[in-house]
Amino acid sequence: MKTKTEAKRLAILKAAEEVFREVGFERASMSQIRERIGGSKATLYNYFPSKEKLFFEVMYHAKNLELDAIVSALDADSEDLKRELLQFGQNFLPALYSPEAIAIRRLAISEAGHSEIGRVCFEQSTVPMEKKVAEFLKKAMKRGELRTADPKTAAIHLLSLLESELLQRMLFGVLPAVKQETMNGAVRRAVDVFLSGYGRG
Repeated sequence: MKTKTEAKRLAILKAAEEVFREVGFERASMSQIRERIGGSKATLYNYFPSKEKLFFEVMYHAKNLELDAIVSALDADSEDLKRELLQFGQNFLPALYSPEAIAIRRLAISEAGHSEIGRVCFEQSTVPMEKKVAEFLKKAMKRGELRTADPKTAAIHLLSLLESELLQRMLFGVLPAVKQETMNGAVRRAVDVFLSGYGRG
């Protein structure tokens, strides 16, 4: 087996990105990608064992890193829980609603019944995100800023509320783009609803 090189890996990713954007995931093939970079199919599979893994690396990994950084920035020691949640939401929604993120989501949903893309995206992004937000909320519960509840469920509620106003409209193309001001308003209302349900009153 030939030694893997970073230059070759990057060339494959560039070619794959072009093919995925031109024809979509379903119509794209490893053969098409191989034709763009040259070499053998065995070499391509040596770097990426499946089209799903290659798609994940090309379209998903960079956006996932961005979202992970936003979630990781939640300050569990903040003295102002509402301000922390508002800041989180105002950073979170623009990343979720970027053209790249919406394209990934649409493709993951459309492929959910045909490939492993949907499951991979859920397990590699949604699950870790929920876990980190749950850890943040659990600490807020221990400090008495939130009522005692299941942190995982609370995290799911918070993340769902943040997307509740705009997600469907973005996915169906009703809103091709959303202004930051609009997102900030949605975040404020979502945080208010969350705190009315989980706050200490």
